[in-house]
Parts: sequence; structure tokens; C-alpha cells
Amino acid sequence: MCIIFFKFDPRPASKNAYRLILAANRDEVYNRPSKAAHFWGTNGEILSGLDQECGKEGGSWLGINKRGKLAALTNYMEGNQNSDAAGRGFLVSNYLMEKDLDSYSYLKKVSTEGHLYNGFNLITADFKAKQDTLCYYGNRGSPEPIRLNPAGIYGLSNSLLDTPWKKLLLGQAALYQRGERPVSVL
Repeated sequence: MCIIFFKFDPRPASKNAYRLILAANRDEVYNRPSKAAHFWGTNGEILSGLDQECGKEGGSWLGINKRGKLAALTNYMEGNQNSDAAGRGFLVSNYLMEKDLDSYSYLKKVSTEGHLYNGFNLITADFKAKQDTLCYYGNRGSPEPIRLNPAGIYGLSNSLLDTPWKKLLLGQAALYQRGERPVSVL
């Protein structure tokens, strides 16, 4: 089960604070062929891992680009999967390559095509000098994307955003406690 925790604070009060703290794990299919995170795309501007599975080559699950765009994906847990559905990983890769649409506009476009995919959750963000935006859309939830509240701590797994699963509640609590102490830089 893939899982993502993130703390979003676009204008932290402390000079030593972070605008985004993100922890993610992808473990849905261990033997799925993939490339480790590396720079790719035009002028090597995108940093992400890439799927190498036949028919899904080039999709991703988490990435960021040098223009301040970030995207993260989890699959929605449901029984029957449509083997003919579009590859969800391209939602991440396409956003990171997108030059014209901001995070909300991209998710608005994706929401009109959500029926083409098996269940998913997609986080998109724009980090800019004057304003940061973090948005969410899940094609098994609300028909519209949402802008996430600043100074929020969120958990996302294989259901809708902030579903009160024990593992999500524990992870969010740990991230809250971590945010109260200095973060070690690797």
C-alpha cells in the first residue's frame, strides 16, 4: 500500500522552517520494473522515478521539476481493475512536463478524464516566490479538485485524502511532532 504524508506551510513563521515536508513510500507491487529517481525531460528538469512496465513506460508516482511543480500519486484500493484503463503514472509525468496549467487547472482537466483510469489520488503543487499552491483530486471522491489549506498536515494512502485509517492517523501525529523539532538534513 502506497502512503504519503505531508505538511504544507507556504509561509512558515520561522526562517528555519520548511514550506513542505513530505514522506512517501511506494510498495504496491515490489517486482514492477522501474528506474530509480533521476533527472530526465527537457534539459533534465524533472526528478522522479519512472515506470518501466510494458505499456506504462514513462509514468511516475512522485516527482518534482526545476520550475517548482510537484506531483504525487497513490492508487485507490478497489476490487476490480480495468486492464484497459489508461496508465495512472502518466498523470504525474504529464503534470511535471506541463508548462501552461497550474496545479488546480491541471487537476480540473484531469477530473474531466477521471473515468478513463482505475481509482487514483493525485496531489499537485506549484511552489513560487509569491504564492505556493497544493491541490488534491481523487477520481473516487469529489468531482472537483480541492485546494489544500495552508499549514495543514495530511495523510494519503489507498483511499480518499485523510481517511481516518490508523496508519494515517499515526503518521500524521508523528509528522506533527516532527514539525515541532528541528529536522535533520541528510
